[in-house]
Amino acid sequence: MIRRDGHDLVLSCYLQPRASRNEITGEHDGALRIRITAAPVDGKANEALLRFLASEFAVPLKQVQLESGDSSRRKRIRIQRPGAIPPIVAALLDTPD
Repeated sequence: MIRRDGHDLVLSCYLQPRASRNEITGEHDGALRIRITAAPVDGKANEALLRFLASEFAVPLKQVQLESGDSSRRKRIRIQRPGAIPPIVAALLDTPD
């Protein structure tokens, strides 16, 4: 779900577009569940996801990359050298698999 790769974090995510607000809600079927207000049209949800994660992890947008899942709800995101780790992510990161 969440793994360290050197100084980076790699997140397996399950995206829920058209939500009432942007938030990380916990785990869903082995992935980090993230709710995004944007609709999944013309890449808008992916853009919103990357911007949201950049804000949550206190990094510039260029340090957040979508590695896979461009047109899927399941995505793999790399965050280079996160400046902060949200508490819900930290709790999941510290739990053994």
